[in-house]
Formats: sequence, C-alpha cells, structure tokens
Amino acid sequence: MKNDAVLHYSTVWLAQTQTWLYSQLSELQRLGLDAQVVCERTENLDQFNVKNIHCFANEYWPVRLWDAGLRYLRFRRHLDFLVRIGKSTDAKIVHSHFGNCGWTNLGAVRALGARHVVTFYGLDVNMLPQQARWRRRYIQLFSEADLFLCEGPHMAKCLVALGCPEPKIRIQRLGIQLEKIPFRPRIWQPGEPLRILIAATFREKKGIPIAIEALGKIQHEFPIEITLIGEATHEKRSQVERENIFQKIAHHQLESRIRLLGFQPHSVLLEEAYRHHIFLSPSITAEDGDTEGGAPVSIIEMAASGMPIVSTRHCDIPDVMRPEISRFLVSERDPDAIVEVIRNMVNNWGDLGNPLATLRNHIENEYDDKIQGERLACLYREMLCN
Repeated sequence: MKNDAVLHYSTVWLAQTQTWLYSQLSELQRLGLDAQVVCERTENLDQFNVKNIHCFANEYWPVRLWDAGLRYLRFRRHLDFLVRIGKSTDAKIVHSHFGNCGWTNLGAVRALGARHVVTFYGLDVNMLPQQARWRRRYIQLFSEADLFLCEGPHMAKCLVALGCPEPKIRIQRLGIQLEKIPFRPRIWQPGEPLRILIAATFREKKGIPIAIEALGKIQHEFPIEITLIGEATHEKRSQVERENIFQKIAHHQLESRIRLLGFQPHSVLLEEAYRHHIFLSPSITAEDGDTEGGAPVSIIEMAASGMPIVSTRHCDIPDVMRPEISRFLVSERDPDAIVEVIRNMVNNWGDLGNPLATLRNHIENEYDDKIQGERLACLYREMLCN
C-alpha cells in the first residue's frame, strides 16, 4: 500500500474552511502512504502546505488552454491533467472530494484503470440533487465508483435515498488535530460579560441571522460580548446573506456588542475560542436546499476544547453532540429556543463540567485525525485487496 499512490482531487487546495482535508492528507502522509494532491489552483499554502501537490494552474499555458478548451467544448468532462499525474505516479486509487467532482472525474478514473473513492460533504448531497440533471449524474456515479464516504449516519441515509447502494457506503468521520486543542472547560462568573463566538462563512445554512436574533433578544438580561469570525464569498447567495446578517445586527442595535473579524486563519479561530464562553452555531436547511450534510468541523473542534455549544438538531450534529449534551440542541429557525438554552446554561454553569468531559471523550474516540487516518488507510487497503 505504501507504494501505491492515492490521488486526492480537490478543485482548490485549500479553502480556509476545509481544515479537515488538510488534517486528513497530513495524517495519511505521516503514516507513509503515497498521498498525492491534484487541484486546479492553490490558496492558503502558508497554512495548508503538504507534500506532493500537483496544481493545474502551474502547467505551461498552451497545455492549460488545450485542456480547458476541450472541457469547455464538452469533448470531455474530466481534467486530463489528473490522468497525466495519475499515470506518472502509478496511482491505484483516485479519491474525489465532493460528489460533483466524483462525477466529473469518472472519465479520468476509467482512463487510469484505478479504483474510485468519493467523499460527500454537504452541498453535494442535498442542494445539487434538487436539480434533475444531478440526480441522473449521481445514478451514473453510484454505479461506477467503488466507495462512498460520508461523515455520519444522517448523510449515509441521504445517499441511500439518492440511489447509492448501501454496501458501497462507509462512515468516515472528519478528523481534527486533537493535540492542538487542549480541553479547557470555560469559567464564567455571574456579572462578567458572557462572551459568545460565532464562526462560519456567510451562507444561509449557517443560521447566523437566527443567532443574531436570539442574542438581540437576550442582550438586556445580562451583559454579552459577541465575536463573529467569517465573511461572504463572491457568490451572490453569500452576499445576500451578508446583507441579512448586517440588517439583523442593526435592527437589534448590537453594533457596540459585536466584533467583526472577517475570515481568519485557523490558528486565530482557536485562540479566540479559548477567550469565549459559548459557541453558537444554529445550522439550518437553506431555502435552496443547502445543508451541512454532516456537521460543521467547528462544532467538533469547539466541543474538543471544552466550550459549551448551542446548535440545532440538523443533519449529523446530534451524532457529534451525543445524548449526554443534546439538551443544548434546538429545532431549526427557533431563536426563542436558543435564548432559553443560553439562559439555562447561565443559570446552571457549574453543572456543565461532566457533560463537557463526556463529549471530549467522544471526540477523542471518534474524531481524532490519527484514528481517522488509520481507518481511511485501512479502507484503501481493503479496496486494493478486493
């Protein structure tokens, strides 16, 4: 297995919000696997640099023009660059990240005679299948690819509902670097400001306006300080969500209570986490069908750090939070329920220790990047032996 290359395809290596993919590749390479990255362009390499990155944007421009032109004219869907890297590294497995990329890569996998692993994450499992063409494409993908990975049982059920054969599905949880996230239960004393952290890209599924609505309702009961880490992307739907967020902040006159930090490196997020008492992440199903698919990695990391979390019974979030602490989960789009949970936390702060320790133990057992790296490596070995 150590001599058999696995090509990991991601359109971009790597967005600020995809730290889990960096953890996964880093761990596979630490284990000695020949894990190669193929991408169309790179971002944030100062934070997410790994070995063996092959970037299409670095190719000689006539080669890029020819490859892109053939795809634009629909003579082929896949990037021939992926095939060339696969042949040069003698790749035995192609691992496509996101279901839509898995479908696009089908021709490249055939050309390589390789096995095909596809990981679904969120938008690809709930939003894209709203379109009939993607439902048809997924039927082809489910027929041809060998293995489909997802974060938890809810997403697995969604894949089955889309037509994926259940025997081809495995739950592969997202690993986090636990050695960088010490367990430090937060200490809060009545009378001091309750510091609340929100961290997410500005997308409807993140429920940020609902979080702001809840905090606007509770701001006069006790002093609060809010930090919002995140920003809008270039997408129109993200820009619309940005407007919604700022309208909510203005409506509740929260400008003096909120720090807007924009996008920040992962290291800054963790630094801010230990300065705050509560992490608020009320995910919802967006009007366009977009969901978390599984659960935000930020929830997993905050749970590992010992921070109380207020979230929703959305997708695989309950699978992360476990029954011991599920009383902090509310229904989607219910700011009044969020207010009640925060109020309950404040009134019973001293009772949070044992549930938070139990949750940390769960994270250690199921979301440690070293454990998940070993499990993924075992899946690769099984594929090559069959």
